[in-house]
Amino acid sequence: MTQTHRRLCALALAAAGIGAAPAVLAQSTAPVDQSSSTRSSGGMSASGDGYSILPFTRRGYWGVSLGQSKYKNPCGSALFSCDDSDLSGRIYTGGMFNDWLGLEAGYVNMGKVDRAGGSTDTHGINLSLVGRVPLGQFNAFAKAGTTYSRTEVSSAALSGVASGSEKGWGGSYGLGVGWDFTSSSGLVLEWERHDIRFPGDVKDPVESATIGYIQRF
Repeated sequence: MTQTHRRLCALALAAAGIGAAPAVLAQSTAPVDQSSSTRSSGGMSASGDGYSILPFTRRGYWGVSLGQSKYKNPCGSALFSCDDSDLSGRIYTGGMFNDWLGLEAGYVNMGKVDRAGGSTDTHGINLSLVGRVPLGQFNAFAKAGTTYSRTEVSSAALSGVASGSEKGWGGSYGLGVGWDFTSSSGLVLEWERHDIRFPGDVKDPVESATIGYIQRF
């Protein structure tokens, strides 16, 4: 298991421990209300304010996802390997402004790939607006926002790929579907694309397809 894989596994375990506390607190202190058992898109309560740690939002939730990344930046010379995918992961929290529009903030890790005689490692912080459409027990959503990424690249001298580190802002967007198997938890299948800054003043996309777990506060 690589260092990146261990880091993603640790994030998933930490998320489970961190997210359980507010969920248990909310369940133990909130008055029983039969109407609040009805849920809308993305597992948000159809009624009641709920709890959220993000400003100006309510009906909060947290989630963790694992999947596969896809690097779209050039590999340089054909003399060297050109891996373009690795284990990717995301841990995030969100809240709703209303039944249709919400906000999410989280950490994304696109994994580490061997290429150009070295390796490329990318991770960052994402902030996105999320639009959700309830479909009964299911929901569909789209998101758009920005990612502040940090990239570490090592490469061979003859690869034609710049080495070093780079960081900065780039756009992001994604699509997904969710399935609520209880009133407070569900599964999410999601695709995302992040514009990532690489050494040499280059910005290229990195995509990820993930499946994850979501828990409401």
